[in-house]
Amino acid sequence: MTFSLHGIGASKGIAIGQVSLVERSQLEVREYTVAPAWVEAEVARYQRAVDDAKEQVRRLRQRLPRHLFSQVGAFIDVHLLMLEDDAIAGAPVRRIRERFCNAEWALKLERDALVAAFEAIDDAYLRARRDDVEHAVGRVQQILAEQVSAQISNTEGTQAPPRPAVDTARHAGRVVCADDLTPADTVLMQYQGVLAFVTEYGGPNSHTAILARSLRLPAVVGLHSGLQYLRDGDEVIVDGRHGVVLVAPGGRAIDYYRSRQDQIARHHAVRRKLLRTPCVTLDGERIGLQANVELGKDIADATQVNADGVGLYRTEFMFMNRAEPPGEAEQFHAYRAVVDAMNGAPVTIRTLDLGADKQVDGVRPGAPEAANPALGLRAVRLCLREPGLFKAQLRAIARVSAYGRVRMMVPMVAVVEELLQVHSMLQQCREELATEGVAFDANMPVGAMIEVPAAAICADLFARNSDFLSIGTNDLIQYTIAIDRIDDEVNYLYDPLNPAVLRLVQGVIKAGHSAGIPVAMCGEMAGDSRYTRLLLGLGLKEFSVQPNALLEVKQVIVNAHVGRLRKLVQRVMRAHKPASRKALVAQLNQPA
Repeated sequence: MTFSLHGIGASKGIAIGQVSLVERSQLEVREYTVAPAWVEAEVARYQRAVDDAKEQVRRLRQRLPRHLFSQVGAFIDVHLLMLEDDAIAGAPVRRIRERFCNAEWALKLERDALVAAFEAIDDAYLRARRDDVEHAVGRVQQILAEQVSAQISNTEGTQAPPRPAVDTARHAGRVVCADDLTPADTVLMQYQGVLAFVTEYGGPNSHTAILARSLRLPAVVGLHSGLQYLRDGDEVIVDGRHGVVLVAPGGRAIDYYRSRQDQIARHHAVRRKLLRTPCVTLDGERIGLQANVELGKDIADATQVNADGVGLYRTEFMFMNRAEPPGEAEQFHAYRAVVDAMNGAPVTIRTLDLGADKQVDGVRPGAPEAANPALGLRAVRLCLREPGLFKAQLRAIARVSAYGRVRMMVPMVAVVEELLQVHSMLQQCREELATEGVAFDANMPVGAMIEVPAAAICADLFARNSDFLSIGTNDLIQYTIAIDRIDDEVNYLYDPLNPAVLRLVQGVIKAGHSAGIPVAMCGEMAGDSRYTRLLLGLGLKEFSVQPNALLEVKQVIVNAHVGRLRKLVQRVMRAHKPASRKALVAQLNQPA
């Protein structure tokens, strides 16, 4: 009997094949007391396990196929950095010494504290980094489980057999179904010819999901107990775009999805031909098409698809998973690497977007927990409250502006005064650098990221004090509709076509045009080709998208006639009912 399972589409694509179930025993971690005389032996045991885990990761990195290294090496490095971070390398040691507990339990306590901190994060991308914590901790726990310690005074604690890595070679040519997968598993799957994967847990912004998209490996995550209905050898169809797994499909369904596969392949071939095609509409309008980046692999991807530049470089990732925030020199070198890699193309560096819900150790120790983190001390508010932290970043950005076409973007501004304060602090940093004889671009453009309704409504005021504006639709939509986009109970209301959202977007674009400054969009809406024609009709001329979405958006742009779109978009803006708006947008997307 044919039936379907529904999860979250993490990576687009269609796969048809047999199920290969991955069953992994879970480690049972028990607490027991270590005699004072044996505490240092337990510490040494733990440190050996961490060293062994780091060596495993290094070997995995060395075994990466050369053609995949530039794409995924950074993800492996993240796990290595986590194993070297004090949270894993040092904090459990202190727990062993303070509590006289076994190494497994000390690591579990630290893992629980880290996961709780990540769960409190409002930002979906950063909250998904808890998966990396789980994978790094799990690797050390596996090694501890294999060790035999004869120096424990109380041996009541027991562990289950270690959790093995996925044997991807055994799953070649099949659809892997598991509770969860590490980024390393994902890399090896693609190399070994796995067709797709389906997991019980995970989200669309986990490293595993990001890797799947980078490797064009169809994936559905967050199936929530759906795997209990699957058996080894079941034939399935995985639709990674819509998050659907079709089990025991009939002949007609298979024929349909095979035709979809052929269509996707043809579209990819056509898009590759667009690499050197100018991003110009049918009626001659030049559209800027830049990339959103964060890690080294993103830069490589952006250059491979000939992005016009970097429209959003997120800087907060380098502040996470470490005991102390990076200093000016470390930030400068990181930004310089991005600027150099883009070889003269513009790079827009977003200032730190952390907050009470994304606390960094050493920044605000002992600060009270925010009652509502999404509305608390975050992004520019935090930076202005912590000038020492912010000035190090401002100096680093100012310094790197001497090496390329750098722009600085300020996130989450709600009132113009915040932007003016940033200008003032940046000017102080420039004066300091001038006194020190350090080069910088005194004319580096500084812009505002419009993602708060108050800023969108007053976009004309921000435009007077900015060199450019960039619309961040992810937060703008959720704040406008007053919903948490990652809350399963209400995220059905998250709708880019909500008339309030569209009016705000249109207002920001008009304000920028009136002030004679560029307006870009760097949120997820910009990278969704279903909305490209709508945005063109609203007057948007600069898009910044994930590298793997760039050619798809470009294909829509070069086949669009903006003049003809404007009239239909006006009808979308006047539509009273959601169904009418969606029908008109569907009409917009019909080939001319």
